[in-house]
Amino acid sequence: MAELLIVYHSRTGGSRQMAEAAAEAARAHLSCTLLRADEAGSEHLLSADGYLFVAPENLATLSGLMKEFFDRCYYPVLGRIEGRPYAQMICAGSDGQGAARQLARIATGWRLREVQPPLIICTHAQTPEQILAQKTLTEAQISQARELGEAFGAGLEMGVF
Repeated sequence: MAELLIVYHSRTGGSRQMAEAAAEAARAHLSCTLLRADEAGSEHLLSADGYLFVAPENLATLSGLMKEFFDRCYYPVLGRIEGRPYAQMICAGSDGQGAARQLARIATGWRLREVQPPLIICTHAQTPEQILAQKTLTEAQISQARELGEAFGAGLEMGVF
């Protein structure tokens, strides 16, 4: 059975909600492991058939803990996961493009195959109070994450990716 690994970091809850929705939907098709970035390691990457990375945008880049996951795991798996499919979801206060580009560059270094463009959910949090507040995503936003998880799970299960 195919295995999807979802690695996420969430400081205010938005990315966690996205990751959980995607995992729930993917599990209808295959085995899915959902891990926080500080729990995930190279052994998890090596045992999975595909990856969904979910992170918040912080100061126009990936959050520090998500970047630390990539820093920790990059060289131990380099040359050992080439060609595997991946997708990404970003929870952003503005456009999320900087974080998505940064993650895509890391995935390119690993020679992963992007299976769909990044899903960026924008919360429009712009003031310090809004940025630091716990997030509650709308059902429409969570539905987008659920759809990505289901499509990724189905594609991985069928061998499309």
